[in-house]
Amino acid sequence: MYKIQANASGTRSIEVTDNHLETIQKYSLLSGLVDSNGIIDENILDKLKFNVRGLLESEPGKDKDLLNLCLDVIYNQNMKAIGLKNLVLLYKEWGVSHKDAEEENKETI
Repeated sequence: MYKIQANASGTRSIEVTDNHLETIQKYSLLSGLVDSNGIIDENILDKLKFNVRGLLESEPGKDKDLLNLCLDVIYNQNMKAIGLKNLVLLYKEWGVSHKDAEEENKETI
């Protein structure tokens, strides 16, 4: 379990699980989300919410993990642009460590 800071003052946080990060990876939710300028603002957060809403509407009730990601993280009342920025950073770090762990497992087999 990970915690990301959700606001600038650090008084609010959101808990993110490995399952949430795997769901982000499964649907490539963060791919192409951030513009070339690299700035994550409320418009980018809205774009993510619209993308996820479209996925949920196209497959209603089929993926509980995606629904949990929405309820727990993306549509969390504390989620703001800084929270999304921290989620992106966490996802990048998790992706590197996750890839390293997979490579170690392949080597031991």
